Amino acid sequence: MIKLIDLLENKILVPRRSPEERQKNYLISLQKKIQQYIKDGGKGDLSLADTPITSLPDNLIVGGDLDLENTKITSLPDNLKVERNLDLSNTPITSLPNNFTVGKGLTLWNTPITSLPNNLTVGGGLALENTPITSLPNNLTVGGYLGLSGTKITSLPNNLTLKGDLYLKDTPLSQKYSKEEIQKMVPGVEGDIIL
Repeated sequence: MIKLIDLLENKILVPRRSPEERQKNYLISLQKKIQQYIKDGGKGDLSLADTPITSLPDNLIVGGDLDLENTKITSLPDNLKVERNLDLSNTPITSLPNNFTVGKGLTLWNTPITSLPNNLTVGGGLALENTPITSLPNNLTVGGYLGLSGTKITSLPNNLTLKGDLYLKDTPLSQKYSKEEIQKMVPGVEGDIIL
């Protein structure tokens, strides 16, 4: 075994890994982390925030929170189930899969997402602030608040079910309609409408 002193005295150079090789090894370690999480039964939180991850395996079930904030993920796998919160803030994601379930909150702040799948159910709050989304799908059910401030939203589905408040500040809807007019458009909103 070569000691550090030998390396320094004899100027034996050990080549450093290239940035590409380090990146590749890091991605391999992330995939191993995900596989170990699945092997362990998908219990607890899975945090992949601030990593270069770009995809997840199909049929993934996360028993806690799934944190993908500030990642390079562009799409989610089919039949993904997250029992608690899913954070996709500051990612390049543009759409969500069908058969998608989130038990608590779904955060999509500052993403290029343009649409949500039909029949989406979110158990807690749904945050779509600062996205280019212009409309919501039919049969959308949200168990908490719905944050649409700073979006280009131009319409709301009349069969929207919302248990919490509806945030519409700085949207085309808030500029065109009064609170009372919006309430008539979407009678399924149980909370307050904030313009």
